[in-house]
Amino acid sequence: MNNYENLKIWEKAMNLVEEVYSVIKLMPEEEKYGLVSQIKRCSISIPSNIAEGAGRNSKKEFKHFLSIANGSTCELETQILLSARLKFIKNEQVKNILNLCNEVKKMNFSLQRSL
Repeated sequence: MNNYENLKIWEKAMNLVEEVYSVIKLMPEEEKYGLVSQIKRCSISIPSNIAEGAGRNSKKEFKHFLSIANGSTCELETQILLSARLKFIKNEQVKNILNLCNEVKKMNFSLQRSL
C-alpha cells in the first residue's frame, strides 16, 4: 500500500527508538531483563507496526496497525515515567523522549484521520 520508508511518522518513530536506546544504556544492569527489555520491545514496536500497517492491503488494516503503534507509544511513555520515578534516568532525558512520543502520537492521529 504505502512505502513506509517515505512516511514521516515512521522516520520520527525510528528517531524515538534511537533516543530510547541511548538512554537505556545508562540504566542499571539488573534491569537488563526487566524494565530495559520491556522498554526496548515497546519502542521497537512503534515503527514496526507503522511499517507493517503500511504494507497491508487496506486502509482499515493500516489504521489497525497505527492504533497498535499508538498503544505502544503510550506504553513507552509509562515505562519512561516509571524509570524516572525510580531515578534510573534524568528528567532531561525523560522530557526528550516524552516530546518525541507526543509528536509521534499527533502524527499518528493525523494519519489515521487522513485514511
